[in-house]
Amino acid sequence: MNYKNINELLNDQKKFFYTGKTKEVFFRIETLRKLKNLIIENESEIMDALFKDLHKSKTESYTSEIAYVLKEIDFAIKNLKNWNKPQKAKTSLINQPGNSFVIHEPYGIILIIGPWNYPFGLIFSPLIGAISAGNCVVLKPSEISGKTSEVIADIINKNFPESYLSVIEGDASVSQSLINENIDYIFFTGSTQVGKKIMQAASEYLIPVTLELGGKNPCIVDKDIDFKITAKRIVWGKFFNAGQTCIAPDYLLIHNDIKDEFLEILNETIEQFYPKINNENLDYSHIINHKHYNRLEALMLEGNIIIGGDKNSKELYISPTVITDLDFNSKIMKEEIFGPLLPLIPYNNLDDEINRLRTQPKPLALYFFSKDKNKQQKIISETISGSVCINGTIHTIMTNKMPFGGVAQSGFGYYHGKSSFETFSHKKSILKKSFKFDLKSVYPPYKTKLSILKHFIKRLYIL
Repeated sequence: MNYKNINELLNDQKKFFYTGKTKEVFFRIETLRKLKNLIIENESEIMDALFKDLHKSKTESYTSEIAYVLKEIDFAIKNLKNWNKPQKAKTSLINQPGNSFVIHEPYGIILIIGPWNYPFGLIFSPLIGAISAGNCVVLKPSEISGKTSEVIADIINKNFPESYLSVIEGDASVSQSLINENIDYIFFTGSTQVGKKIMQAASEYLIPVTLELGGKNPCIVDKDIDFKITAKRIVWGKFFNAGQTCIAPDYLLIHNDIKDEFLEILNETIEQFYPKINNENLDYSHIINHKHYNRLEALMLEGNIIIGGDKNSKELYISPTVITDLDFNSKIMKEEIFGPLLPLIPYNNLDDEINRLRTQPKPLALYFFSKDKNKQQKIISETISGSVCINGTIHTIMTNKMPFGGVAQSGFGYYHGKSSFETFSHKKSILKKSFKFDLKSVYPPYKTKLSILKHFIKRLYIL
């Protein structure tokens, strides 16, 4: 990076922003097209970096980090002109003759802080929204996934003016330095613990933030299910990227009547999906580093491991593992696991579990498997979470037609598709009044009797 300091970079970005260039829809679309071409051109470098950082397979790298980003770009290009159109609003009688409308205005300088678990996709996806909305952007990839961070820096810094888009690598102190320069908006994806620190730092300058966090996502399995399909969808959703996914099922609540039968099928499914877990298996990701490996290894000390449990500290892998004989006071049930460990707790009454969930922090996602439509509706209407998926798991993220985000402790703010454009836009209300008519009674000295004024106000403020 050629800039001597962060302050100089942000000053140049502000200067570029106020040229009005980023507000031009054609400029935004051309930037998105260029970004798409660069991702395609650097596909092998991206996947190689993801493998070095996380031992992520080419299939998982492409589907979860590249393909959906390309789809997001295509969706934004197709719809951007329509999204950016002024939205007409009705003008109340008191403002007649006049014209009311709302425009989407970019915030200015956006800071996007990315995570290490999906280090490419989860920094480029919000970037698409920030560009679409007409902002300048500073990207701060996670230093933990260092190889992917280097690739991101190469793609952006070598192909775009730093006064428009820029990548700054480094540790958490870099993010703090950027926040201290009073940027215009922060988009953070990561842990709840770090999210609290980001929000606290942003509050010093009243910087608006979107926090995409995580939490303990419950997966409830009713007794009225398709056993094989349920097992496949849970195993896939839980152990994709070795469980290092913010919306992965964190623990399994399974009806006592089917526990034993379902466990047999769950075990068969794990063996089918991951027949050999070692350094040669290219379909299974590894743990990001020794710090997180040691954390997960400590969580395996409680309960009874009935499936998996194999691990290798040198190669940083832990096999898909199911643990029983636990309760909600167990350590593994008090923190987000973020790894390939699946606690299993039986239950007897759905209402009791719903009441228990109400006492827990609100999760990013909630999963419920059942053929019973009344129970499905009960879960939807009587629980609170960022999203709900019935008879599925991480399938909820596989669309750009719905907003994605958490609630309370699992984060706030939304993105994906149009929601990304809206997140990085300020809705500015515009009222244009005419000089042709001016209501004298609104000005002092007030001569209209209150009884008459009340009568007129009822009509003047209607649409």
